Amino acid sequence: MTTADQLDRAVADPIGLIADLVADVENDLDSETIRAVVTAVAGGRAKSRHLAKALAMRPAVLTDGRSPAPRAVGDLLIEFRKAGASAIAPPVCAECGKKLRTLQRKGQDWYCGVCGQETAECTACGNIRRVGFRDRKGLPRCSMCPDHDDRDPATVVHELITAIAPGADRDTVAEALRGTAPHRPHYRQRVVWALEDNPRLLTGEGYLAPHRAILKFIDLLHEADVAGIIRPACPRCHRVVRIDKPLDGQRVCRNCIAKSRIEECVRCGARREPATRDAEGRPLCPSCLITDPANLETCIVCGKSRMVNTRTADGPICPNCRPLPELLCSIYGRTAPCTLSTLTGLPRCGGCDRRQAHCTICGRMRGIHSGTADALICGPCTTPDPDLWRPCPTCGQAERLHAPGPCPRCTLKQRLREILSDGTGSIAPQLQPLHDALASTERAGTAMRWLSKGIVSTVLSDLGSGRRPLTHEALDELPEGKVVEHIRSVLVATGVLPSRDEQMVRLERHVKNLVASHTTAEGRKVLHRYATWHLLRRLRRRSRGKEVTHYQLAVARQHLRAAVCLLDWLNDENLTLATCRQADL
Repeated sequence: MTTADQLDRAVADPIGLIADLVADVENDLDSETIRAVVTAVAGGRAKSRHLAKALAMRPAVLTDGRSPAPRAVGDLLIEFRKAGASAIAPPVCAECGKKLRTLQRKGQDWYCGVCGQETAECTACGNIRRVGFRDRKGLPRCSMCPDHDDRDPATVVHELITAIAPGADRDTVAEALRGTAPHRPHYRQRVVWALEDNPRLLTGEGYLAPHRAILKFIDLLHEADVAGIIRPACPRCHRVVRIDKPLDGQRVCRNCIAKSRIEECVRCGARREPATRDAEGRPLCPSCLITDPANLETCIVCGKSRMVNTRTADGPICPNCRPLPELLCSIYGRTAPCTLSTLTGLPRCGGCDRRQAHCTICGRMRGIHSGTADALICGPCTTPDPDLWRPCPTCGQAERLHAPGPCPRCTLKQRLREILSDGTGSIAPQLQPLHDALASTERAGTAMRWLSKGIVSTVLSDLGSGRRPLTHEALDELPEGKVVEHIRSVLVATGVLPSRDEQMVRLERHVKNLVASHTTAEGRKVLHRYATWHLLRRLRRRSRGKEVTHYQLAVARQHLRAAVCLLDWLNDENLTLATCRQADL
């Protein structure tokens, strides 16, 4: 098998390729043991493919154990040595050649504990030694010159907080400080030093924190209701959410990090944060990653090539065919494939799990968790547990928030304002009805998914900023497709655009394209006269100002196809409409 064939197999069957490469070298282990070790080390799809490609490009690493190579290759060699392999070499230090039982890396190279240590000039003694740690200024120090600070960290922080809000409980502050890094006292000391240098980190400037633990410390103090402590907002989008991602010297939220990494997908053209890259290093969006044929497998139940939800001993199973027990649904009382509700512990069928309806207690449109078919009850009304249903920091409504930040409804409103606002941050009056309609939709998740599909957000952003005029003609310039037609229908339904006869516009566009694509000049003239003065004129007269139906459009297209077939036949027979006789027909 050539290297190119092995690289193709590294995508389709990475586990099998790795097992075969190891079996070609190792004779002391049976195939089942080899495959078990490979499966345990290779992990998920991306890691296993990465490992298989590395071994396909350089299989000699299995016998010499030398880097450069990915970390997963070193882990694989170590595990095979533990399993009793004799031909498989252990990883060796890139500098001294020592056999390794654990890995320390610099880039793609492996080092032993001695060679892998960073060496630098100690700030205290000036000797060139191994870096034991770094002092409060970030400068290197050797293990003989520690940066001692005999003060109690909790006392120092408590004094800083007392200066902001007198009366803060010392035990509460000490407990919060321990929670930032429970098993790393030296790291907690760094947090204290940073707060001493800039106490304003506790009062809103936390986005400048040099350590992530400072943000966790602020959250713990805020949860303990310590007065004067302010959770920092993201410096880019100004939302009070989790901000632990460094960007240009500040800490921003995950959403702003994604925006800073936006690239155009080489397959669908969507501008999103790349989920992966192809073999040539070009970006691919998450949708194209999921639908990539290389990432689909044949389901053993339905036989279709789909994403894998469950792997069994017999093979992969897709999401639609995943096995669920047949139980009596506690809400609808029917026997169906069910899951157990985490709130009530009772069976709930797939329809109830995915359904949203108006709760009979609070009246809000929410996911259904209990009740009966005639009296549906949402989650917060089923279990009003404040630890489970936390209030949204923006609107105050109780929601099951899996991460710090606003609820789906508030997230939708923020997203709409980002898309529809102009350069000044305000929404144009003509787009306000669209904003109000989408923001008040019953299913916020459905609206968010629609905004994330294809070019929806791009088109709406262009309309909001004025880069594209708010007219039907401007939308006609976009590529034809269902996405653009749905955007147009939403704009018409909300009153942003005036209504027009879309079926007639489609027919006129079809006539124009059909006439332009005909092969002969005489045929184009005949088709133009026939379509304009017979089909379209008669259709407008019969509709009497009403919109053309889909059936009328289909009949008109059928007549046009018949006319094209007649003209093509006349051209093949060297005839024209003027020379064609009844006998010819």
